[in-house]
Amino acid sequence: MNKPILLVEDNPDDVKLTLRAFKQSNVLNPIIVARDGVEALDYLFGTGSHAGRDATELPAVMLLDLKLPKLDGIEILRRVRADERTRLLPVVVLTSSKEEHDIFQSYDLHANSYIRKPVDFDQFLDAVKQIGIYWLLLNEPPPAGEPKV
Repeated sequence: MNKPILLVEDNPDDVKLTLRAFKQSNVLNPIIVARDGVEALDYLFGTGSHAGRDATELPAVMLLDLKLPKLDGIEILRRVRADERTRLLPVVVLTSSKEEHDIFQSYDLHANSYIRKPVDFDQFLDAVKQIGIYWLLLNEPPPAGEPKV
């Protein structure tokens, strides 16, 4: 079975666009949508509304908006990187922020990529298609557990 993609996005229009773009790009991975920072961490760590979920099953990639309610994307990234269970999870910051501070902080916290959301739907579709091709087909994720020496 295909590993899910975790989309952390509070804007309903951006959620719809992203889901539509993945569908048009023939991405078959299930898409889990977290609409705020707390829900994203609950999903990743199997707590709160996702209590009981097997937290060892991580998504293939997390697409992370920065401007979120309850807990912003920078704090999510900080917590993900600080925890042994999730520190190697591929994280693509997908945001409308053009702030240099946001870009610097994202990379300082080891985001794997920083992509500004295109305003035009066709450009957005192409960006999501490229994300799918790279992170789901081309990228070689780290193996589970400790490396074998």
